[in-house]
Amino acid sequence: MELDREIKVLLVDDHEMVRIGLAAVLGTEEGIEVVGEASSGEEGIRLAQEYKPDVVLMDLVMEGMDGIETTRQLLALYPDCKVIVLTSYLDDEKMYPVIEAGAFSYLLKTSRATEIADAIRAAVRGQSVLESQVASKMMNRFRQPKAETPAHEELTEREMDVLRLLAQGKSNQDIADDLIIGIKTVKFHVTNILAKLGVEDRTQAAIYAYKNGLAE
Repeated sequence: MELDREIKVLLVDDHEMVRIGLAAVLGTEEGIEVVGEASSGEEGIRLAQEYKPDVVLMDLVMEGMDGIETTRQLLALYPDCKVIVLTSYLDDEKMYPVIEAGAFSYLLKTSRATEIADAIRAAVRGQSVLESQVASKMMNRFRQPKAETPAHEELTEREMDVLRLLAQGKSNQDIADDLIIGIKTVKFHVTNILAKLGVEDRTQAAIYAYKNGLAE
């Protein structure tokens, strides 16, 4: 979506020289207007409420509220705003959380002024821009095999109750009496438990329960 006016940009960075430099170079870019500069996350939230920016250039590491929390709170207030992270950091502990918080693009402070301006224009069009190293990290993360979910997490609360009693060596009738349910219901639950755990009989289900600390 192209705007029929200048793109309003808010700078959020606790380094004054960075803000001065960004404001100077972006001020020469056609179609872009720097409407405010914030030296902290808290001030960034306040100025966003005042200026309603289209794009926020967000630093990550700041005193007080960091860029991750600022991004989260800002987008909760203005979900249509596009946050472009502009940082010196590429470590996973900062990169993934801010992207999960809703950051739209991720650039390094070594980026050229024209690259930052192009990313701002792209954000307004709904196009994300990721630093090449960030894109590589993201792809590698998605390529990593996901840890398998333990089979017992598929059990319902009632099935867990039945499994605990089953592991204690109780019969279907004993389980029915303890849980105050019908014996047919117990048999139904046992059948589901065996299927979900991928075991063949009650003995294997009991062994599974003990191995995974579910029999207490």
